[in-house]
Amino acid sequence: MYAPVSRSLVALLISLFAVAAQAQIGMPNPYMQYQQMAVPAQPSGLPQFALPGIPDLRGLPIPLVGTLAPAPTKPYMMRPAIPQAVKRQMMQMMMPMMTNMMRMSMPDAMNWMAHKIKVKPGVSFDEVLESMNLRANQLNFKHVGSNLMYKDFQAVLGDMDAPRIEVHSYCDIEVGRELLRISPEFVVFLPCRIVVMEDGNKEIWVLMLDWNMDWVAGYSAQLGITPALAKGAMELRDKMESIMQAGANGDI
Repeated sequence: MYAPVSRSLVALLISLFAVAAQAQIGMPNPYMQYQQMAVPAQPSGLPQFALPGIPDLRGLPIPLVGTLAPAPTKPYMMRPAIPQAVKRQMMQMMMPMMTNMMRMSMPDAMNWMAHKIKVKPGVSFDEVLESMNLRANQLNFKHVGSNLMYKDFQAVLGDMDAPRIEVHSYCDIEVGRELLRISPEFVVFLPCRIVVMEDGNKEIWVLMLDWNMDWVAGYSAQLGITPALAKGAMELRDKMESIMQAGANGDI
């Protein structure tokens, strides 16, 4: 029963942070004015919510998380940084809804952020990796790195019982470049990472961060997401999905 609400929350969070990036280059940081803002003594006109878990928002200095200014046309141009105090204030406003209304724990939130596919029975861990790399080559994706986490668990922590967990990084050079020209902040998603891991039942899964553009469908213009940025992001995710599916199926 919480699924539609939770998905809406994730979309809202992505939307808020996307809007927060749309600041006018060359102007003073528009977010600094909220760091020292005092709470007004009188209600600001916001209604009192009676639902359990919803805070009284009257008088709260809700931060302006975006300016709605047009994005700069110069390639690779960074937007002004958002102070941590402003991010903390916004997230603290969201926490009561997540924990009380939606009853979301930290594992619940991480589950919503992860796109995962269970590997077919009979497909081994090494076969998953082989299939993923074959599909990546077909899609002109470059395998740029791997992190064999379970080996560090063994060597550094002495944990010989941890299941096999590997993080593999891929990159589409051309698409990645075009995305960074439009929004250099997109670099936090690059290179694209796919995790292959065994769970507690020794079943194998493939996972990646889920940044589905469908979440903001119909709001691209308001969020300042250009058609080129949307096309590049969707193309990148679709290729990653194809690599995951190939690994999960053991395709050759």
